[in-house]
Amino acid sequence: MRFSTLLIPLLSLTLLFQGCGEESSDEAMVSTANFALMDTQGKSYNVEKKGTNFTLDVGEDKVVLFDIFATWCPPCQAEAKHLGNLQKKYGEDLIIMGITIEEDKSNADLDAFREKNKGGDYLISNKADNKELARAIASTIGVGQQFPIPLMVLYKNGEYVTHYAGATHEEIIDHDIATALGK
Repeated sequence: MRFSTLLIPLLSLTLLFQGCGEESSDEAMVSTANFALMDTQGKSYNVEKKGTNFTLDVGEDKVVLFDIFATWCPPCQAEAKHLGNLQKKYGEDLIIMGITIEEDKSNADLDAFREKNKGGDYLISNKADNKELARAIASTIGVGQQFPIPLMVLYKNGEYVTHYAGATHEEIIDHDIATALGK
């Protein structure tokens, strides 16, 4: 009898604290936000979040791959070459947007990172909104705020397709891009 008397208040407290997060999953699904990005060449982009969808303003009818990374991360360095290969292969049908989570990197540093790692011509954003966009994307795919990098998330017409946490084989990403493009 004594055990059940203690169990009910304990369960009540547990349920109470589970509802005290910053943003509930329902709120994450319906919220809207806009993020301003700028690539290392000074071109501006806007990302609109509607619920779980993220639309890049130049990504209509295209596949968009957001690559959340840091220059000091060895798997991120290895991924750069694969991202460059994929951008070259799919051309205008694919937009790869690198989202650095580092605040102290110059555009020259990011261009040097891409060049050193044979990253080709995919875009890298270097803007204050990067971290907020990374957090928003992570919250909608359920990886939490302490997510692994690289974290790559694939969208078609703004709708979530799939994501990759950590180093991922180029062939896997290639297959998913081709499928999203209907090829």
